[in-house]
Amino acid sequence: MEFVFSTDQYAREERYNAWRSAICDCYVHVDVEATDPEDYKGFIHEKNFGDLVLTDILVSQQTIRRNQKHISKLDKDCFYVQFIHSGKSQVRQLGEVHSSNTAQGALFCATEQYELECIGDVRSFYLKIPREEFAQRFPKKYIPTAANIDTTQGLGRITTEFCAMLATEGARLGEEARGQLGKQLLDVLALTLQAPTGDLPGKDSSIRAARLRSVKLWIERNIGDDDLSLGTIAAANGMSLRYLHQLFRDGDMSVSEWIWDRRLLLCYHEIAKCDGRLLTTIAYKYGFNNSAHFSTAFRRKFGFSPRQLATGKGH
Repeated sequence: MEFVFSTDQYAREERYNAWRSAICDCYVHVDVEATDPEDYKGFIHEKNFGDLVLTDILVSQQTIRRNQKHISKLDKDCFYVQFIHSGKSQVRQLGEVHSSNTAQGALFCATEQYELECIGDVRSFYLKIPREEFAQRFPKKYIPTAANIDTTQGLGRITTEFCAMLATEGARLGEEARGQLGKQLLDVLALTLQAPTGDLPGKDSSIRAARLRSVKLWIERNIGDDDLSLGTIAAANGMSLRYLHQLFRDGDMSVSEWIWDRRLLLCYHEIAKCDGRLLTTIAYKYGFNNSAHFSTAFRRKFGFSPRQLATGKGH
């Protein structure tokens, strides 16, 4: 996560005014009233995942208000989703009150007036979600204006754990991978809001497709590891071996076949650069540890040897 602001860099008596000046007047456009402005603390870190913004934020006890004056300054029609790590809050919008705590998240509209009461010091994840992209995932493009999300089970729990993984691993990912994962998170969140009980739909293809894409991205990032195994993949992605095999069952390849096929394709693209590197160096980089096995598998897939490709004789 990338640093945005922290009150730690200010003297205690300056922290509240610094927060209001840097964050409330410029960053989110709200009014804030702290319960104890003499003992204020807060920080913000964020990361973009495509059009979705994930923020890790700490605030002291306070009341936050957004009115028409603030809304007129916004450049996008968005929704917020709050998942709390510690503390609790209440959001009031359009005559409804939605509570948020460690067991329950809240969705509300960023471009409607609201009042958010933070009870105690509140540490939470916020998702900033563009309305138009999110609406594509709902029947007739209808998104609930405000809603609660059970984060203790089913899709709600999957969504919060997905956020936590993105916050932890996002800095290691490239822009394209983050964009793909942001879309997957929107898929899962939309399913969460449409599931009446919050339970995981047993045969829903969208959630399976999102999980499969996530697993493939993880494998791609670790494909050169010597100790890469199906057990390692399953454990790192929080699933059983049985479920890992089920994810690949609808495709043309098993998980093992997909890994070796991907390795060969990556080697092909590297060798085709003809940059003078040894073929064994490239093969070992992508998980092959036997040059004879690599050469045989390469010829079987492409119809010519790695050396022929390196010398321009491959087709």
